[in-house]
Parts: sequence; C-alpha cells; structure tokens
Amino acid sequence: MTPQAQPIDILLVEDDPADELMTREAFEDNKIGNTVHVCRDGEEALDFLYRKGAHEHACRPDLILLDLNLPKYDGQEVLARIKSDPSLSSIPVVILTTSAAEEDILRSYELHANAYVTKPVDLNQFIAAIKQIDDFFVQVVKLPPRR
Repeated sequence: MTPQAQPIDILLVEDDPADELMTREAFEDNKIGNTVHVCRDGEEALDFLYRKGAHEHACRPDLILLDLNLPKYDGQEVLARIKSDPSLSSIPVVILTTSAAEEDILRSYELHANAYVTKPVDLNQFIAAIKQIDDFFVQVVKLPPRR
C-alpha cells in the first residue's frame, strides 16, 4: 500500500452470497482495511444511499460495486438513479456482473458507469479482478472528497 492510500467505504450491491463472500475475501487479502457494506437488492441499495429506514445512519460510500441482476430494482435502474442525482453522481460505480452482453455493457456506459467488469467464473481470476479494482480505486485514482 502506498503512503497516500487510505481505506475507503465500499458499497457492494450483490444478491449472491457466494459472490459477496469471495468479494469480501479478495478485499481482505489485499491488506487494505476497506469497509465493505452490502445491500442485497436495488431497493436496499437506494435506501442505503438515501439513508432511509434501517440505513438512516449509513455512510456515503467512496465506491459502489454494482451487480446488474438484482431483485426489486435491477442494477441499471440503480445506476440511472445514482448518476442522475447530483448528490450521488460523483460516486464512482463499477458494474460487477456475470453479463458479458454487449447491450448491457453499452447501456451501463450510457448511464455513466465508471467501469464494467464481467465476473470471472474461476475463483482465482475473480479474486484477482477484485484486487485490481481495489488497487486502482484505492491506490491509483483520486476519489472525490467525502461529503
């Protein structure tokens, strides 16, 4: 970890418990004390971001990892809401999904996703992909200041 790298708050929006576990383990293996908050569907993610209901004391995440295939509101609906709201639009959103469909990729970038990552099927490749996201967003880029 470079001296300027600071732990960040990550919102993982993921309905698959196995993918959640692998993502958490990959962040832990990278030895940076990021805090990973998990929401299991699109509605809960929006509640977290708008600090509603059970999430009234939620922090503002520094980074959002967003699956596309979610119950209640799908990932693209959540992405559209985030990027159309001036109070949330500066939060980087990485689409992390099983879909490699060109229309999903194109639509996500049209909705201003910051990156699109197709989840590798192989466990080691999945962990490597998460570590690369972590390295990039924690150690390489400058994130918007916390509000």
